[in-house]
Amino acid sequence: MRDSFTSYIENLQDEICSAFEEVDSTAKFREDNWSRKGGGGGRTRVIEKGDVFEKGGVNISTVHGELPDPIKEHFKVENGWFWAGGISLVIHPKNPMVPTVHANFRYFELYDDEEMKNAVDGWFGGGADLTPYYLFEEDAVHFHTELKKACDRHGEDLYPKFKKQCDEYFYNSHRGEARGIGGLFFDYLREDDERSLKDWHAFTEGVGSAFLDAYLPILKDRIQEPYNRAQRYWQEVRRGRYVEFNLIHDRGTLFGLKTDGRIESILMSLPPQVRWDYDFTPKQGSKEAELLHVLENPKDWV
Repeated sequence: MRDSFTSYIENLQDEICSAFEEVDSTAKFREDNWSRKGGGGGRTRVIEKGDVFEKGGVNISTVHGELPDPIKEHFKVENGWFWAGGISLVIHPKNPMVPTVHANFRYFELYDDEEMKNAVDGWFGGGADLTPYYLFEEDAVHFHTELKKACDRHGEDLYPKFKKQCDEYFYNSHRGEARGIGGLFFDYLREDDERSLKDWHAFTEGVGSAFLDAYLPILKDRIQEPYNRAQRYWQEVRRGRYVEFNLIHDRGTLFGLKTDGRIESILMSLPPQVRWDYDFTPKQGSKEAELLHVLENPKDWV
């Protein structure tokens, strides 16, 4: 399963990067191959300063080794070794009418022996979510509809559950608002009475393969939208909330930092131009205020 998932994320990275380079005719992804001191490594691809993408990254990694002490405490084990593989992407477009998008899909195995031949536990996790700066309801409906279709192929119970978990997870509790308009979030998908680990494997890869169908049509429609400096200013204010979530709440960021992950790849998700104005409040009845209302009151889009 490790080998199969590794091949999948390598191919998915190629597919997504090719699609984004086709949209942005001037910028290309820079590739960095890196090794982790404790074991494993990855392939980071970053695109910057393009006509469409101000900054973005599509990263894959497969890392392994002994669990750091904080992770041992979290898993309640005295001895443990792990293997973790995944793909993670964040795209920050230049045009504030185009939403930022994030997705990641991962597989984790836990062992009780250093040779890591027999897994004692294993699970899948991941998801995808959209962070608009200006709300176009048809975009939210499209994004959620494509993800729901991918979920429904594996069970109609999955989308409602993982959509709810996304709304709860990507939430800046210190601000009382969601990071964006959600999508899917799932973690610790282990074998149970209803689904085998192989079933969760197929589900995770199915959702990952639906990512471009969910995001590309939105991207291509909105890059032609005009915008002004005030709208760009609002985008930078909202990017500040994105940074706050990633540095305060995001479990993936914290795991990477605690397992000696590659800092440049971990912090790739942060946008290049951000602002924190004191007590910035949009005008009542404005498009900016409309977005905030939705972020404070998550809704069902499908």
